[in-house]
Amino acid sequence: MKKFYFLFLTFSLFSIASAQIITIPDANFKAKLLNASTFNSIATNSAGNSMIIDTNSDGEIQISEALNVSNLYLNNFEISNLSGIEFFTNLIILQCTDNKLTSLDVSKLTKLDSLFCSTNLITNLNISGLISLTSLGCDENQLISLNLTGTDNLYVLQCNDNLLTGLDLTGISNLDVLQCQNNKISTLDLSNQNSSLRSLDCYKNNLVNLNVANLSQLSYLECSDNQLTLLDLTGLDNLTNLFCSGNQLTSLNVSGLSNLHALNCNSNKISSLDLTGQTNLTDLECGGNQLSSIDVSGLPELKYLGFWKNEITTIDLSNSTNLEELYAGHNPLAPLDYSKIPNLQKLWIGYTLVTSLDLSSLKNLNGINVSNCPNLEFISLKNGTIEDLTFLETDLPNIQLDGRNFYNCPKLQYICGDETELEAISQKISGYNYTNCAVGSYCSYNSGGVNYTIQGKNRLDSNNNGCDASDIAAANIKFTITDGTTTGTVISDSSGNYALKVQEGTYTITPILENFDYFKISPTSVNVSFPTETSPFIQDFCITPIASHKDLEITLIPLEAARPGFDTKYKIIYKNKGNSIQSGSVNQTFNDAVLDLVSASPVPSSQTMNNLSWNFTNLAPFETREISLTLNVNTPAETPAVNNGDILRYTTTINSLETDEKPIDNTFDFRQTVVGSFDPNDKTCLEGDVITPSLIGEYVHYLIRFENTGTYLAQNIVVKDLIDLTKFDISTLVPTKASHDFITKISDGNKVEFIFENINLPFDNATNDGYIAFKIKTLPTLLVGDSFTNEANIYFDYNFPILTNKATSTFKTLGISDFEFADYFNVYPNPVNNILNIDVQNTIEVESMAIYDILGQLVIAIPNAKNISKIDFSKLTTGNYLLKMNTDKGTSSTKIIKN
Repeated sequence: MKKFYFLFLTFSLFSIASAQIITIPDANFKAKLLNASTFNSIATNSAGNSMIIDTNSDGEIQISEALNVSNLYLNNFEISNLSGIEFFTNLIILQCTDNKLTSLDVSKLTKLDSLFCSTNLITNLNISGLISLTSLGCDENQLISLNLTGTDNLYVLQCNDNLLTGLDLTGISNLDVLQCQNNKISTLDLSNQNSSLRSLDCYKNNLVNLNVANLSQLSYLECSDNQLTLLDLTGLDNLTNLFCSGNQLTSLNVSGLSNLHALNCNSNKISSLDLTGQTNLTDLECGGNQLSSIDVSGLPELKYLGFWKNEITTIDLSNSTNLEELYAGHNPLAPLDYSKIPNLQKLWIGYTLVTSLDLSSLKNLNGINVSNCPNLEFISLKNGTIEDLTFLETDLPNIQLDGRNFYNCPKLQYICGDETELEAISQKISGYNYTNCAVGSYCSYNSGGVNYTIQGKNRLDSNNNGCDASDIAAANIKFTITDGTTTGTVISDSSGNYALKVQEGTYTITPILENFDYFKISPTSVNVSFPTETSPFIQDFCITPIASHKDLEITLIPLEAARPGFDTKYKIIYKNKGNSIQSGSVNQTFNDAVLDLVSASPVPSSQTMNNLSWNFTNLAPFETREISLTLNVNTPAETPAVNNGDILRYTTTINSLETDEKPIDNTFDFRQTVVGSFDPNDKTCLEGDVITPSLIGEYVHYLIRFENTGTYLAQNIVVKDLIDLTKFDISTLVPTKASHDFITKISDGNKVEFIFENINLPFDNATNDGYIAFKIKTLPTLLVGDSFTNEANIYFDYNFPILTNKATSTFKTLGISDFEFADYFNVYPNPVNNILNIDVQNTIEVESMAIYDILGQLVIAIPNAKNISKIDFSKLTTGNYLLKMNTDKGTSSTKIIKN
């Protein structure tokens, strides 16, 4: 009997203990524990599976329930108090980052392996005695001290961005990674306690003493921005990365560090640097020191070299053939032979006394800084392949080559570049008011020798009474210049001014107009001989309309993909290509049954169910105007439904009060394919994938869209397009509209680049989109049935390119696009439980079938469906579906209900 009572009492006590409710004062903490389920990742068991903590669903957490939890993930839940966590004694991993904790005691969680409590307000952290703890992340708190007693097996310690004044690692002998940057630590001694340490980051502390000698496994050392006057690197045989910039070092001994790949000792007081034996070094930064010389001849793998702001006068780069980036500004440097470093991509040579700069041998150059060179007279950038050139005014050690900049080069007289660069260079020169600096592709400038100037202004004589000061400037007129042997190009600026520098000789300058049928130019060319003529030689050009030519064009551009149920934006672009002022109207038609007008700017002059009309007046020659339009696309649940793969048809027209000379571009037909999800970087032929044969030899229109999906502003964007010369006439390519300012380059015969500089494209979804639209003529030799394909590469800053889709179009006679479903098909039963039967008339040929759900997602696809008479619906869930037929007569759809 006594034994029975004892067993009963023991069982009762165990039951009471198991049912004991844990007091959890923080409502957010408790709510997250109660919300844990197999469908979220708040809690997992020992097998790593998501789990329910409150297994009895009583709205409380018992001790027995807490003991079932192995891992807790409580990040970013607004928790300010973790009281109650001490009962989760089987925890292996605890994550509670991005909360509002001010203190944390986990000393009772003796099985804890990993603790991550970063980005809180913690001033007191109790982890004493956690012998199983291997990883601790407590970054971005307010810790003044950190007691690591009893955490002997700690392997990774991250305590960055706190207020620590010291760090005692006594007894921790297995530490592999230590990160303690941005604290207030003044002394850190690791010499005898952490021989296994591989990575140390103590950046931005108050260190005056750092003892890392004989850490034989150390491969990464970051100790920049401290107050070190001495750094002993003895015994660091495995060191590959050393960053010690921003200290007070007067010397640095790297002998014996034969595995070193990257060395950054910028902004110290070092007067000499011996790099003997550093044959593996690829990145060397030693700017902002007191060096008078540096020997890099024994560094064959060097790719990055920065020695800015020293006293270096000469440097031998003959063995640096792999060099890709050179930052040499702020030195009394003698001229460099850039032919010795043919792989160079980025160059900063600003703040030097250089007089001329010949970069024509650098075929891979894509970034250059030449600002603040007071003696610079001549720059040659004519290398045939320069892409996305950048020029920046800066003297900071963290140099970013973004945007063209020739700032503060007062003696600059001539910049020679590739023809496709001239427009952008001219705009920059004009912005600096360099009145004596010419730009051209004719590289005959003689720095330090005798040079002559040819200059003038272009005007448009719209009133046919001769050009005078009252006539408007004709901007960006192209000229060719030749001496009979060499030919180059120069482009006038936005004010109609042009200027070019030449040497002694006889030259012919000829203006090139886009439309010689509509305009004449006087004089048609000019011959100049130097030194016979006086320099500068002034020659203005007058552009006069020929008779009266009425020529309008119009285009519709989709700014976004069309998706079921979403708004989508469009832009109508119309232009006066003729030489007379015109008035008229613009009309836009669309299928009002599946599209609803949301907004239009400007407001239409008139509006019917499916037609919008705008009147315009006084559209001047060369003038372009635009209309913004937003339409909403039907959902798959509306009637008529819109689903993935459907075609939206638009017709845009422009009408003049007078007869247009080339009416083929007065009407624009656009067929847009509806998508459910889309790549934001894409290319579209606006005429569609099927084009009427009447457009053979005429313009087709392309739109390339790009979107910044990164995490920072995209400053420069380049869209590169390789044109198929067997299908297109590249000489007819004309950009029609873009989201931002840009320049166009054409090189290598078929390479077209649209360069967007300094646009700072945001990365938030509301404003991170851009586009470029252009037109180009197909070759007149194409035949009905021929297809043409085009794609583009999009470069965001210096990242790898994004390849768009291939836009393929075919010339063929368009068939009937839509028909009544019931005229050709009978489907039954509808509603359907399992098998849907399909009867097809003999007069139509089915190519494919597709089933879409109410969200517009494709759930069944049946290619080669000519002989299909049944579709199995048994595996589909109950609801509404759309059956779409693609046939030789077009496409049609019907609604199917699944019981």
